[in-house]
Amino acid sequence: MKNPTTRPSTLFVTCASLLIGCTQTNTPQTSTTSPSPTASPQSSGAGNSTAIPVGVGVAQTSNVALLGQEQVAGAKIAEKYFNDKGGVDGTPIKLVFQDTSGDEQGAINAFNTLINQDRVVGIVGPTLSQQAFSADPIADRAKVPVLGPSNTAKGIPQIGDYVARVSAPVAVVAPNAVKAALKQNPNIKKVAVFFAQNDAFSKSETETFQTTVKDMGLELATVQKFLTTDTDFQSQATNAINVKPDLIIISGLAADGGNLIKQLRELGYKGVIIGGNGLNTSNVFTVCKALCDGVLIAQAYSPEYENEINKAFRDAYRAQFKKEPPQFSAQAFTGVQVFVESLKAINAQSKISEKPLAELRTKLNQQLLIGKYDTPLGEISFTPEGEINQKEFYVARIKMDADGNNGKFEFLK
Repeated sequence: MKNPTTRPSTLFVTCASLLIGCTQTNTPQTSTTSPSPTASPQSSGAGNSTAIPVGVGVAQTSNVALLGQEQVAGAKIAEKYFNDKGGVDGTPIKLVFQDTSGDEQGAINAFNTLINQDRVVGIVGPTLSQQAFSADPIADRAKVPVLGPSNTAKGIPQIGDYVARVSAPVAVVAPNAVKAALKQNPNIKKVAVFFAQNDAFSKSETETFQTTVKDMGLELATVQKFLTTDTDFQSQATNAINVKPDLIIISGLAADGGNLIKQLRELGYKGVIIGGNGLNTSNVFTVCKALCDGVLIAQAYSPEYENEINKAFRDAYRAQFKKEPPQFSAQAFTGVQVFVESLKAINAQSKISEKPLAELRTKLNQQLLIGKYDTPLGEISFTPEGEINQKEFYVARIKMDADGNNGKFEFLK
């Protein structure tokens, strides 16, 4: 059981400098050497950079990079935003990036490097739930707080006392898409479900989707399996189309899911398609192009949410990328925000610069669990176990331009 302290989070407080080096690198190295529990933050890194190192371990390469690159973008916007506001009371944060790639070993290597070599105070990552189940226990054993930015599978916060997430669980978000599909077409009766059997998140998500389908009195006509590395879905798509479904639900990632949508449409399927959270990225547009049009996806973030910090985040993202910010970027921004505001609250009680790294990591884990945060996702907090409490959820429909080269998410009312 997690045992946070009971002091409320305090913003805008006083902080002294940390003399911590945090050289960015994208080449993960495996390390099994634990940091000294008595080492002070001032001596915990290489060089003399005056900054607080926060780790970001997400997928910058592999087929998962379509999602991880959006997380890098959101985290970097957060770094600039909070440093422009003074960082942690005058001390800047410095994001230290490690590439988890798309598999479990990549995440393990990245986490080991962030913990033992880069000596970060906490980690935002990894991208996939599948990776979290392998890498998060390493951080938990080292007593380094982890905030999952996109880990929505069942059981993530239960991995350990130092594991929490800013990504709402799939069981909360996914059913909204089915409700929206029924509102769009009340005559839906038969449903075909696809899921990536080699991905923990997709397996968890499809269980939620299948339960929702049955609970709503719909017929689950067929369940088709594939791999996230697949590119040819002709067999599964044909099998599904043969049962004449009114609705198809896909749990996979952007590359495989986008190709599956494309091939379903090319084979003549004209019914409603729901994409799971792994397809919740504008990067899917370049995969299925015009054939993405009309796909429904449940969302845990809306660029249109009205609060001061979301406006700042949205404006910064649009200025840099000339499009609306996606959910994965907003969640990565939120992960960094939670660490920054928690560090401020700790410093209000006693100087961060005087704490050994091991003690600071433990205090940070305790503090983040009891804070309340006004984020681009809306107001959030955490349960003592590390599960996010979030109020606002949405459903969007993909709307592609006539030429099929560009598109956007239209949020349904």
